[in-house]
Amino acid sequence: MELLFIALFGAVIGLAARYFLPGRSTQGSVLVPAIGTVSASVVWVGLTWLGWNWAGGWIWWVSLVASAAASVVLNLTISRRRIHADQRMLQRLAKTGSPSTA
Repeated sequence: MELLFIALFGAVIGLAARYFLPGRSTQGSVLVPAIGTVSASVVWVGLTWLGWNWAGGWIWWVSLVASAAASVVLNLTISRRRIHADQRMLQRLAKTGSPSTA
């Protein structure tokens, strides 16, 4: 049950990162919340395998902070890379007139 809660909180953190950080128009609406969900869940499962207690507060904090960090870093990275790729494609199309990838 706790894994479900941590996944939900990770999705909310990812959703907040999507709407409060720049570059929202360069990615799908589910990408960053999915990153938040997956990262929180993976960290939670990893920490439980390491023997951290589910009732302890540290497992919650570490999982949620990891989710926030992954959501923010990947949101900014994906946005920046997509903007640069779009600019390169625009320059290539302006020179050749066709979307060839050769």
